[in-house]
Amino acid sequence: MLTAALAAIAIVTQDQTALRAAPRDSAPQQTVLWQGDTLEVRGQQFGFLQVYDHRRERGGYVRASQVRTSNLQAADAPGLLAVVHFLTDTPGQEALGMAYAAAYIKAAPAEAIGADVFDALGTMADRLGRRASQRQARPDDAATAAHLDVAASLGVTMVSVEQDGRMQLCYDGEAFRRVLALPASAEQQAHAALALTRPECSDPNLRPVERFNLDTWRARVLDLVDTGNLPDYEKNRIRLRQAGVWASLAYEHTRRGEPAQESAERAINALAGVNKVQLAEEDNTAYNEAAIRVGASRWAAAPIPAASHGLTISLSPGQPGETCVALMDTRKAVGKQPAMPLVQRCTYGLVWTGSTSVNAMGTALALAVQPLEGWRELWMFHQTALGWSADVLPPSQDNPDLGYLEFAGWVPGGKQLLAVSEVKTAGHYQRKFQVIKLDTLAVQKQADRPESLSAFNRWQDPLWKQQTVSVR
Repeated sequence: MLTAALAAIAIVTQDQTALRAAPRDSAPQQTVLWQGDTLEVRGQQFGFLQVYDHRRERGGYVRASQVRTSNLQAADAPGLLAVVHFLTDTPGQEALGMAYAAAYIKAAPAEAIGADVFDALGTMADRLGRRASQRQARPDDAATAAHLDVAASLGVTMVSVEQDGRMQLCYDGEAFRRVLALPASAEQQAHAALALTRPECSDPNLRPVERFNLDTWRARVLDLVDTGNLPDYEKNRIRLRQAGVWASLAYEHTRRGEPAQESAERAINALAGVNKVQLAEEDNTAYNEAAIRVGASRWAAAPIPAASHGLTISLSPGQPGETCVALMDTRKAVGKQPAMPLVQRCTYGLVWTGSTSVNAMGTALALAVQPLEGWRELWMFHQTALGWSADVLPPSQDNPDLGYLEFAGWVPGGKQLLAVSEVKTAGHYQRKFQVIKLDTLAVQKQADRPESLSAFNRWQDPLWKQQTVSVR
């Protein structure tokens, strides 16, 4: 039977390990154990350990070769931590690694527990969540589900978030919060901050106040990272995440009627600070997404323009939460009486008055309107044979996830304008430079690069070229 020196716990190292009713292979199977299951050891007989499974509330016998034992003494802590470090970089072994991390935290003296074990625990939990989110109908589905159960028994919490019609399983980040609360290296801080601020783990159904509070917290978390001691590719990741977060905050501040210029400038500066030479290949997607978010909200950094003579816009409240945009011709004002609106259109989006541009002939006005934080449209007020019209040009007709369409210049003659669109659709990014007919608003020509269109080489607007993030 068990002596005083016998181990206190046994950690299962192999999936589908049998817990049997007696210490022999022919004995009935009580249940199936999975890597990471932690058992209380109560005895030893014939190469089997007598154990008790507190999670399933049943006892039995398991082969000693299928588990690793520890008495959870301080002397065992260095060995347990060494295994944790090894398993941190071993995909598929997350449940086992988290069990060793939990054993180390129990065995080590409190003063010896640092950020490294929590960084490893968070890394493995985050990777398990990603694996569970990506799994399809395949033979290891049962193993993934079992590993999630093991993680839950160790106190690791996963949160389900619906994104684009599919469920995303995300780690709640408790271990990473501990990393940021303890003395940690710059790499550990960056790893924790990036994991805690993953956009795909944000609930898309949050109310505006909740979204604003979350993004404010995300910005604070990212600011905690000491980027001065990071390698360039890690600095890029922090800056890309900051660019997206501050672009969202610029939109949210404007919606709340608060100053947004500082947030927009921080977003633009973060994107501009990315060193493209040191951009890791796997970060190209994050770079494109950050650029679209910054591009959608960049007009928040522009000052409110002074009143102009000729075609201009006038804003007025419509239905609750609605803004009505009226096209005015100040040249038609009579005395102190303002001119009558040429045409009017209302929106629940943000109207960026600083984006207003009028063509030389006074027959068209372009305006940026942003209905969502990652979505900006181009409104065209233009004169037709039937009078003035106000039309909305979306970034794409293919129901993209993110996107913006922006004015880039007027082609002399009053028949064409230049525009650029960037969109993300089903995980793919597209950027198009376009020549649009003013009468029908149909795309006449388009290309992936501006230099491929002679009109862009000759007539692109200098202010657009100076401020846009589409040419990067």
